[in-house]
Amino acid sequence: MSQMIIKRGIPEAFRGADTEEVSNAKEFLAEIEKRFAKNDKAETSTLLQSLISMKYRGKGNIREYIMEMSQVASKLKGLKLELSDDLLVHLVLISLPAQFSQFKVSYNCQKEKWSLNELISYCVQEEERLKQEKIESAHLASTSKDKGKKKRKEYEAAHKGPAQKKKKEDKGTCFFCKKTGHVKKDCAKYRDWRTKKGLPELPKAK
Repeated sequence: MSQMIIKRGIPEAFRGADTEEVSNAKEFLAEIEKRFAKNDKAETSTLLQSLISMKYRGKGNIREYIMEMSQVASKLKGLKLELSDDLLVHLVLISLPAQFSQFKVSYNCQKEKWSLNELISYCVQEEERLKQEKIESAHLASTSKDKGKKKRKEYEAAHKGPAQKKKKEDKGTCFFCKKTGHVKKDCAKYRDWRTKKGLPELPKAK
């Protein structure tokens, strides 16, 4: 009776022809379970490959990234492939980008080994330091660029400004009477002086 009830509760495709000869409900469920059995070796290989190939791209949160690697290691432990904390720490360090080179060298030069929690804490600090260093470098580059523009403008003003100003002033200053508003050839005093000297008269300005 139990076997009949179970059969009515599951799709026919799951039952198959080889379950028809089963005599009781326990054996029937055992046969169905075989159809959903997982291949632990294949899953272990997939998880291990995923763990080894993981790379931190420097985007997001490094704490979450390390926790994700730890989660994969926990799944492997459930499949009876346990990775030591030391090995996991090394896998994390190997997966970090070139910006963390100094950080990795520092760890390799130490005698002490870090736990996974210590590694997370130190990696978070290092990431914050790298971000701050990047901001300061960008600010310094921007400041240097602004100073360069300012110096160039000062140089141009020092070499071109006075000459242009003098030229503009000379254009409206009479060299004969030293008054502004007209030039020498249009100066009435200069024309009178030329007449007295018997010099030819200058053409009048248009």
